[in-house]
Amino acid sequence: MNKIRFAALAALTLFVSGQALAQTHPPIRVILVGDSTMTDKSGYGKGFCAQFTPEVTCINASRGGRSSKSYRVEGLWDQILVQLNDRQAFKATYVLVQFGHNDGSSKPERHTNLETEFPVNMRNYALDVRKAGAVPVLVTPITQRHFKDGRLMPDLLPWAAATRLVARTEHVTLIDLNAESQTAVQAMGLPEANTLAGQPIPQNVLDTQASGTSVPAVFTDASQGTGNTQAFDYTHMGPKGSAYFGHMVADLWAKADPAIAPYLKTAE
Repeated sequence: MNKIRFAALAALTLFVSGQALAQTHPPIRVILVGDSTMTDKSGYGKGFCAQFTPEVTCINASRGGRSSKSYRVEGLWDQILVQLNDRQAFKATYVLVQFGHNDGSSKPERHTNLETEFPVNMRNYALDVRKAGAVPVLVTPITQRHFKDGRLMPDLLPWAAATRLVARTEHVTLIDLNAESQTAVQAMGLPEANTLAGQPIPQNVLDTQASGTSVPAVFTDASQGTGNTQAFDYTHMGPKGSAYFGHMVADLWAKADPAIAPYLKTAE
């Protein structure tokens, strides 16, 4: 009987120890830097941070309407550098940087030249992060969800290509969200893609989904102004879109850097 009890106790001890080892990892910090498609409010940030175990401190420092230039000019990047100097007890700090949506803006405070400014800006983000002792990760801009005749419009390909080139030449981990999100959104089609938006789908958009072409919304609600036409948001996302793309980004990162995989909840 004593031998049986001893064997059972030993087995239980090994099991508990194994569970503790499997669930405990050195703490790391992840900082998100980008535009509105990365924020908690209208992007995938909240869904992304939800993918990690408690050992990960996930900080979303993205801001709506920012480009690779304006994020620096406004002093937001300086705030990140201050945080990087405070390493605390983290084994490592990763900074994910995604821009492109606003770099093509006609607004001068946002616009960057695709050949002479945008790549330089992205390279400097990576270099600054490394200099601060952290790990840079470049993210290609998530696709917009505009369709024409059943085909997704590849609006952000030039900025995605520039980001890939910088990542390759600077030997920086790349999350190719643009390519993966384009493939996924094309496969799901216009009606399903519309459900990822952060606003109710207007009736005229519902009525024309079968055409395979995205159309502006016509609001008939009195609060919006009867017959008022404005663009349905084919760029930002609500909770469903945040969860979907947040999971995608986390998975892509773990594939690009296997050291991240143990920190994903799905890996438990």
